[in-house]
Amino acid sequence: MAVRGLAPAKVNLTLHVTGRRADGYHLLDSLVAFADFGDVVTVAPGDGLDVTGPFAEGVPTDGSNLICRALRLAGLRRAVNLEKRLPHPAGLGGGSSDAATVLSLAGARPSTAELLSLGADVPVCTMGRAARMRGVGEDVVRVDLPPLPAVLVNPGLAVSTPSVFRALARVENAGQGALPSFATPDAALDWLGARRNDLQDAAISLAPGIGDVLGAIRQTGARVTRMSGSGATCFGLYPTQAAANEAAATLRRDGWWVRPCTLR
Repeated sequence: MAVRGLAPAKVNLTLHVTGRRADGYHLLDSLVAFADFGDVVTVAPGDGLDVTGPFAEGVPTDGSNLICRALRLAGLRRAVNLEKRLPHPAGLGGGSSDAATVLSLAGARPSTAELLSLGADVPVCTMGRAARMRGVGEDVVRVDLPPLPAVLVNPGLAVSTPSVFRALARVENAGQGALPSFATPDAALDWLGARRNDLQDAAISLAPGIGDVLGAIRQTGARVTRMSGSGATCFGLYPTQAAANEAAATLRRDGWWVRPCTLR
């Protein structure tokens, strides 16, 4: 019997780089939320991976795909259809969310160490809801966060995550501190506005077009404007969904992928 599920876009509302281990892995302190939009995966008895959807081009269907690696790790064989609706690479954790969703639909529960062997974002993606992620991705704690109206914008620029980390001016930065209760959306927006993504300036130095996207989002009246992950997707947070929808209509232009959504 086939089962179907949403692999939601992962958005780094904050991303503080707090250090680097001796083995070269960077230490992070990030507040992560998930959108009500993403890729769609269907898992059925059988074997093999089929990729469809508007962003199917360039997605590997062999054993190198994170979905195939995740199933191999779990010792499972499944036939998977991936409807790729998220741009890639984009800083939205698409591959990690795809793999985590397939594992969940297949009933697999690998350990945190096993999930980390697939990628730093995979443990938080298995949670699929707002969480604080620290260390190299192994320390994941659920966070109660009110729904946040948002717009995601990707300009179609490819930025290499290793290159962005290499371009960091400083690798030892302050963490986020204690998280408040986030009793209201306004309280969350105020707190988020005072935080940062330490990879943002480094990514802009490699792909200046990211700065153009951030500027365009700011002009729509977003309360918070930031890049997600290592880019190139940026987001704006708004007080209402109507404001987010209006901003999305303004931001649509040739070459830009724009999606209004709610982050939860």
